[in-house]
Amino acid sequence: MQEQFISYLKARSQDNTSFVDEIATVLDIGYDAAYRRINLKTNLTLEEGVKLARHYKISLNKLFEVGNQNTIVTELSPTIQDAAGLEMWLKQSLNNVTPLSRIKNSNFIWSGKDISLFHTLTDSYLTRYKMYVWLKDLNTEMAKSKISFDDWMKTIPDSLLNSAFQLGEVYKNINITELWSDNTINGTLQQVLYYFEAGLVSKDLALLICDDIHDVINHVEIQTINQSIGDSDNSKKFLLYKCDLHMLTNTLMITTPSHKVFFTPFTVLNYFKIENQNTCEMMYEFLQKQMSNSKLLATSGERDRTLFFKTVHQKISIAKERINMDEKMTFL
Repeated sequence: MQEQFISYLKARSQDNTSFVDEIATVLDIGYDAAYRRINLKTNLTLEEGVKLARHYKISLNKLFEVGNQNTIVTELSPTIQDAAGLEMWLKQSLNNVTPLSRIKNSNFIWSGKDISLFHTLTDSYLTRYKMYVWLKDLNTEMAKSKISFDDWMKTIPDSLLNSAFQLGEVYKNINITELWSDNTINGTLQQVLYYFEAGLVSKDLALLICDDIHDVINHVEIQTINQSIGDSDNSKKFLLYKCDLHMLTNTLMITTPSHKVFFTPFTVLNYFKIENQNTCEMMYEFLQKQMSNSKLLATSGERDRTLFFKTVHQKISIAKERINMDEKMTFL
C-alpha cells in the first residue's frame, strides 16, 4: 500500500522541485530519510501519513481506497434543511468547482436530465423559484406550510442570492460540454405548473418564470451556434450534444490535464463527489460513449439545431398556454 500511496503523491506533487526534497520538507526529515521512505526501505508512520495527506490535500478517508480495486470513498455535499443549509450547499459547491475551473485546459461535462443549475443561477425569477422548489422538497416545515412563492420570495436573504450568483459565474470561465435530450426542459416546466395549479405561485409570476426559461434557452442556443461562452470571441468553448439513446443523469464531470472528478446526485440536490481515478475514467468513457451516439448541434446542420430549439420553446409556450387557460376555465 505504501508504494501505491507514494505513487499517488508523486502524481499530485509540484513540478518545480524534487519530489524527495518535497517529502523531506513536509516531514521535516533529511534527504536520505525521505529517499528511504519513497523507495520503501523505511515504513511511513501514521503521523507521517497524516502530514503528507494534509500537505497534498488528500482526505484520510481516501487513503482507504489506495490499492483497493472494489471500494471507493466519496465526499457528501452539505445537508440542506433550510435556507441557511442551502446557502452552505452553494458555498461548498463553489469551493469544490472553483479551484478545478481555474486549471488551464480544464473542462466541464454536464449530463443533463435537467437544465444545468449553472444556467439558472442568475438574477432572475427562475433562480428564486428554483430555491423555493428545492426548499419545498427538502425542508419538512416548509413542505407542510402554505407559503406561496410570491410571499417567500420577499424573504430571501441577500447572502443566499449572492452565493447562488457566485456559483453561476463559474460557468462563464471554463470550457463546457453539455448533453441534453428532448426531455431536459420537462422537469423545470413541470415544477412551474405543479405549484401554479396548487395555488402556490401566482399567474403573473408563473408567466415571468416561463419567460426566464425562454431567455435561458435563447442564451444556450446562441452559445451553441457560436460554440463559445458569451460570444464568438470568447476563448472558452461551449458544445451542446442532443442525446437520444442514453438516459441522462444530472452528473457533472470536471476534467483537468492531471486528473478528473465528478459529482453525481442521489437526492434532489445532495451529491457524491468522486475522485477515485479508476471510477472517474469509467464515467468519462461512458460520457464519451454518450457523445459518440449523440448529435453535436453546432455541426449537425441548421435544420437539426433549429428544430431542437423550436421544440423546446414550444414546450415553454404550451406551459404558458396552460397557465393562461387555467384562468379561462374558472367557472362562476
